[in-house]
Order: sequence, then C-alpha cells, then structure tokens
Amino acid sequence: MKFALMVNQGPYTYQASDTAYHFVRAALNAGHEVVRIFFYHDGVNNGTRMTTPPQDDRHVVNRWSDLAHQHKLDLVVCVAAAQRRGILDVDEARRHGKNGDNLAPGFRISGLGQLIEAGVEADRLVVFGR
Repeated sequence: MKFALMVNQGPYTYQASDTAYHFVRAALNAGHEVVRIFFYHDGVNNGTRMTTPPQDDRHVVNRWSDLAHQHKLDLVVCVAAAQRRGILDVDEARRHGKNGDNLAPGFRISGLGQLIEAGVEADRLVVFGR
C-alpha cells in the first residue's frame, strides 16, 4: 500500500509528530511505500534545524532527517506556513533578503500542490494533528 502523510503539529507540542514518525517506520518495516510526508500549519516546525532539545530528550527533527536519509523519503514543508513561522531554505532566505536559512537536512520547501499530488498518488492520506 502507498501512504502519504500530513503532519499538522509541531514536534514538541502534541504527540502528532511522534505518532506520525512511528507510523512511517512501522509502514516501511511492513513493506509499504511512503509517497510523501507533508508538514503543514505548526507541523512545519518539524523542519527547522535550529531545534535543540535537552540531551536526555528525543530529537524529533533529527529523527525525521535520519529516516528520510535512510529510506529516501520526501519530506515537504509548506512554503506559506514555513514563511509565517520563519523557516526558510537557502533560496527563500535569499528571495526575502534574510541573512540565513534554517531548514533541516532532508526537508524541502514547496507548495500545497505537493500535498494534492501525494493524495492522488497514494492509496491513503493519513493526517496527524488537527
């Protein structure tokens, strides 16, 4: 089965991001395909490399980056939601005259069309968070 996911909440506010991460791992381990993971609303905060949790806590952003690297996953951060929250890749930072970017490795910024495309391509679109 092909899954697409939408994550709507940040990494440490609620359990949506952790649950989505564990869902993806379980789906991949069971032999399913993950078409794309789309981060929207406060979920875009999963894609900032500036997150620095305490040493004894899980590093949610690094988990996503590592999983994307291991399994060639497409982690897409909504451009409009990201800009509102100060999350920029190199191109967006340059375009808006900012002096730095903060998108974590393995993530990319794109628009809602990527969510629509994933929903069409996947057998199931699973939403985590409100």
